[in-house]
Amino acid sequence: MRHRKRGRVLGRAPSHRKAMLKNLASALFLTERDATDEDNEPEVKGRIVTTVAKAKEVRPLVEKCVTIACKALGHVEASREHSVDAPRNSDNWKAWRKSAKWKKWAAAIAPAVASRRRLQQMLGDKQAVTVLLSTVAPRFRDRRGGYTRILKLAKPRLGDAGPRAILEFVGVRDRQVQRAEKPTFSDESAETTKA
Repeated sequence: MRHRKRGRVLGRAPSHRKAMLKNLASALFLTERDATDEDNEPEVKGRIVTTVAKAKEVRPLVEKCVTIACKALGHVEASREHSVDAPRNSDNWKAWRKSAKWKKWAAAIAPAVASRRRLQQMLGDKQAVTVLLSTVAPRFRDRRGGYTRILKLAKPRLGDAGPRAILEFVGVRDRQVQRAEKPTFSDESAETTKA
C-alpha cells in the first residue's frame, strides 16, 4: 500500500529521479535566455516537450522556484534605498561601507542572497538561476501562483508511444476569448423567405 507516498517513481532510482527533475526545470528556465548566437537555441521560448508524467512531476518544482524568485525581487528592491552607486574601493564606497547604511543594506539583501542560494540548490544550474531571477520572476511578480500549464499532445512519442505534453509558462501564448457576433436579420431577407 502507498500510504502517504506522493509523487511518481518514473522507473528511476531516487537520486536519478531528483537529478532528472532538476534538469527538466533548468531546461525550462534556460529556454527563456537570449541564445541567438548559440548552437542549441530553443525553438520556442518558455516551453519544453516531455512526457505527461514528467511534466506533472516537475511542475511543482518550477512553481516553487518562481515563487522563491518573486519573493527575492522584493528584498532586492528594498535594499536599493540603502545602497550606493559608487565604484568598489572608491572613497565614497569606503565611506558607505563604514556607515550605518551599509548594515541596513546588508540586512535587507541577506534574504535575497539566501533565496539565490536556495534556488541554486534546487536547480543545480547557475545560469538557470540567473535567467529565473532576471527574466522570469519580474514577469510573474504580481501573479500568485499558477505560472505554468501542461498541454497534452495528440501525437505520442516515437519509439515507445509514450504520451507527450508541453510544459510552458503562462502569459505568453494565452488564448483570447472572442465572442461571436450576434447575427443580424434584415427585413429584405425575411420578405424573400415568405414569398
